[in-house]
Amino acid sequence: MENSRFSTRQLTMCALLAAMVAVLAALAVTTNAVKVTFESFPIYIAGFLLGPECGLAVGTLGTFIYQMLMYGFSATTALWILPYSILGLVCGLYARKHNYDLSAKQYFVMTMLCEFMVTILNTGTIYIDSHIYGYYTPALIIGALGLRLLICFTKGAVFGSIMPKLISTVRRAVVQN
Repeated sequence: MENSRFSTRQLTMCALLAAMVAVLAALAVTTNAVKVTFESFPIYIAGFLLGPECGLAVGTLGTFIYQMLMYGFSATTALWILPYSILGLVCGLYARKHNYDLSAKQYFVMTMLCEFMVTILNTGTIYIDSHIYGYYTPALIIGALGLRLLICFTKGAVFGSIMPKLISTVRRAVVQN
């Protein structure tokens, strides 16, 4: 999608995807260092289908809503939002660069790389947040990293495998040329 203006349908899709981010984040299975969630899934759809502006907006707004509802505002709120904002921007820029015509391999590689990026950024956020709020232990960061990476690559592989068919189907329903 390469329009200078978003249609009402596209704006509605961005809003629905942002709401999905917040809901999926709230449905996560969470411990101190590990969070199993599918909140990045709607951000991929926004970025790959509607571009970097929508991807950025969905990642930022959806995660902001979740953060405000679950934790309120804190010194590290922006750090918790940043990984998902960057995710939407990166996916959207990549899709735009390739005229929104990605191969199955490109979807797979991008979701794997983006899940890794989000995991590393979130691990950094846990590190900073734990020092600010006094719950840091080396096991929190290093001890959980293997499990966090296993989860991230599993999600990346699953998302990357279903993304080509999903984007193709949603594109026909949503994007107006």
